[in-house]
Amino acid sequence: MAQLVLTRDGILTLLAEAPERVAAATAGVEAASLRTAPAEGEWSATEILAHLRACADVWGTCIATILAQDRPTIRAVNPRTWINSTDYPDLDFRPSFQAFTTQRMDLLATLRGSAPEAWIRPAVVIGAGAVLERNASSYATRLVTHERSHVQQIERIGRAAR
Repeated sequence: MAQLVLTRDGILTLLAEAPERVAAATAGVEAASLRTAPAEGEWSATEILAHLRACADVWGTCIATILAQDRPTIRAVNPRTWINSTDYPDLDFRPSFQAFTTQRMDLLATLRGSAPEAWIRPAVVIGAGAVLERNASSYATRLVTHERSHVQQIERIGRAAR
């Protein structure tokens, strides 16, 4: 699948919109509905949020490392593995969402405060097979493109619960 190419402003806009869309989708929805999967084999809104937080942890840390260091070496971590070291799936939706929103605001502040050339500073990524070269822009693009379908899932859950 081709990677979506976004401008710096486009990335910042999409990163800022995700928590807003989730908040709008879940406003007034009962906690039990947020914890209930819409169908067999699907994730609940709480499980989707846990996954989004794990992705934000992993890829957000990579972004911050790249922006703070010159050509860092980063060990790849799979967010699906990382989530097992957290309590995210067990948390109630509202406090977990507040933590996600705070984390997102911190990431946005870091990105907005960085020079445009820092966004394309290379990092060496090891531990995922072949050695890869990534940058903050590629991780941020990955984050927003990955989140898009999951935010849409939460929006569908919210509509169905109303």
